[in-house]
Amino acid sequence: MASELKTKYRQEVVPSLQKEFNYTNSMQVPTINKVVINIGMGEVIQNAKAMDAAVADLSAITGQRPVITRAKKSVAAFKLREGMQIGCMVTLRGDRMYYFLEKLINVALPRIRDFQGVSSDAFDGRGNYTLGLREQLVFPEIDYDKVDKLRGMEVSIVTTATTDQEGRRLLALLGMPFKK
Repeated sequence: MASELKTKYRQEVVPSLQKEFNYTNSMQVPTINKVVINIGMGEVIQNAKAMDAAVADLSAITGQRPVITRAKKSVAAFKLREGMQIGCMVTLRGDRMYYFLEKLINVALPRIRDFQGVSSDAFDGRGNYTLGLREQLVFPEIDYDKVDKLRGMEVSIVTTATTDQEGRRLLALLGMPFKK
């Protein structure tokens, strides 16, 4: 069973983008390739148990086991050595990606305090969008009583769009609440 977002993409977004940007073929219409969710954790250097909690949170949110990221270089000022664990990330593709985006747009973002919409400036110049969340509590899978520490996360949405304008329009049509 396809997610509602995927169905919406196929039936509404593709035709309207094709008309708006004058694509001759429906395969030219930008799509979402993958969604990468990343939690960077500086506190692991002092507290090694923090990583387990972050991995548990991320796997509850995404339904997929995160990969632990390691430091590429040693930085003496941060007491960081090469190869130390400094975060975790998940790459979602296919149906899991659509279900996650649906949950992000319809459930998690509206639960943010004083939410007026996400910034439309966070595109990278090639149509990819990165969104920072201050806390993991906006996701319904996270139980407030079991949280040891609030952790922020970055959600990067990688699209096949060639320009920011195409990427912004794609996400807007999918329901991403941009600031007016």
